[in-house]
Amino acid sequence: MELTFLEPLYTAVATVIAWIHGAYSVIIPPDNGLNWALTIITLTVLMRLLIFPLFLKQMRSSKKMQELAPKVQELRKKYKNDKQRMNQEVMKVYQEAGANPLGGCLPIVAQFPIFISVFTVLRAIAEDKAAHGMSQALVDSARAAHIFGAPVPATFFTSAHDIEAFGADPIITKVVLGIFVAISSATTFLTVRQSVTRSMAQMPDNPMAQQQKILMYISPLFAVFSLNFALGLILYWVTTNLWTLGQQHWFYSRHPMPVVDAKGNVVQPEPKPGLLSKILPSRAAKAEDAPQDAPAEPEQKIIRQQPTRQPRSKRTGTKKS
Repeated sequence: MELTFLEPLYTAVATVIAWIHGAYSVIIPPDNGLNWALTIITLTVLMRLLIFPLFLKQMRSSKKMQELAPKVQELRKKYKNDKQRMNQEVMKVYQEAGANPLGGCLPIVAQFPIFISVFTVLRAIAEDKAAHGMSQALVDSARAAHIFGAPVPATFFTSAHDIEAFGADPIITKVVLGIFVAISSATTFLTVRQSVTRSMAQMPDNPMAQQQKILMYISPLFAVFSLNFALGLILYWVTTNLWTLGQQHWFYSRHPMPVVDAKGNVVQPEPKPGLLSKILPSRAAKAEDAPQDAPAEPEQKIIRQQPTRQPRSKRTGTKKS
């Protein structure tokens, strides 16, 4: 059942797909699987760039929560016997600092309507419907395209007869779909594991730690549901997982966990150098790598010769009485 109130978004996604596909068709045949693979990957990248400002907001909130972690831990220990008071005090600290514990959900919430729209458009293609502003030529092109021998609109449960109608081999199609589902499962696990590991390091005494661990190991099972998704949609999901994985790694490397010194002060460690700084080291890095054994030569002071002050008798020529 389609969500009719999202019809403008369905049309927008279909229009973007048509634009991207048309651009790639200049150099790649329209019915080629590479064309449609690049179209879906490019669509995913554009959608993630669109919600990137939300990710920046998430980063700011996460950084504030890192800085507040020692204070939150003290409150949890102080009010460990009064859960209601503890939650009130923790939320008060977050509000005063402008941190939002639910900030990490913003990219997911924003991405969900886009995922539904891509799902709806690809399902229309699988059902051979020129809906949501798509032309019949675009639908026919997608139905004729094969990615590694598997039709773009095919699912793992598509009948062998229908797969053959797409001009593909049923066994190869199911193997390709199984591999893509396995990759989707693995990338989902790595993404959740990266986030949970960071969260547990940030708040070791988090009462939700056990639930987060369970979620980390259960999350790959959700990829099983993608067996009923079209190959194009699974490719979209794998691409967005890889984007999220790389995006989180970049953020965590640029914003390492704060360290609490002996006095209880929060010390922000230096961020790890990025790939660009490794390839093109700065002058400062070169200066740090230079040997420090030889002591620096002291600067030579310039001494100006000032004329000596003569007695008044010599200057005036009078004799001292």
